[in-house]
Amino acid sequence: MDELVRDIMTKELLTISEKDTALKAAQLMSEKGVSSLIVLSDDQPIGIITERDFIKKVCLKELKLSSVKVGDMMSKIRTSASPDTSIDVAVQRMVNNRIRRLPIIDNGKLVGIITVTDLAKHLRTILLLNRAVSHHSS
Repeated sequence: MDELVRDIMTKELLTISEKDTALKAAQLMSEKGVSSLIVLSDDQPIGIITERDFIKKVCLKELKLSSVKVGDMMSKIRTSASPDTSIDVAVQRMVNNRIRRLPIIDNGKLVGIITVTDLAKHLRTILLLNRAVSHHSS
């Protein structure tokens, strides 16, 4: 049986409004120790803001954090998955879209996210299980 996105997704999500400033986003990311935030417009996920967005869209342009709106610096959500999507399909979407974070949406509501870190942990579990099985059978 295929393993599903719901088995490995991160459910604790940090969100920010598209109307908030880059300064507020930076403070939230720093305080919570995260590298991304989901951007909402009227409670709907429309984008994602990452450390990379700060570098490319704010720092390199020498813009003032308090004058940049999150909606102007975010990356639009290009693809998503549902909790019942197989992990294989989710990985393929991430590779095809060259993204490191995949929002998980269920009935129009944001319920989680899969990151490259989540996938690495999942892969490590598989490798450890395979190693344990192969040691057992030899």
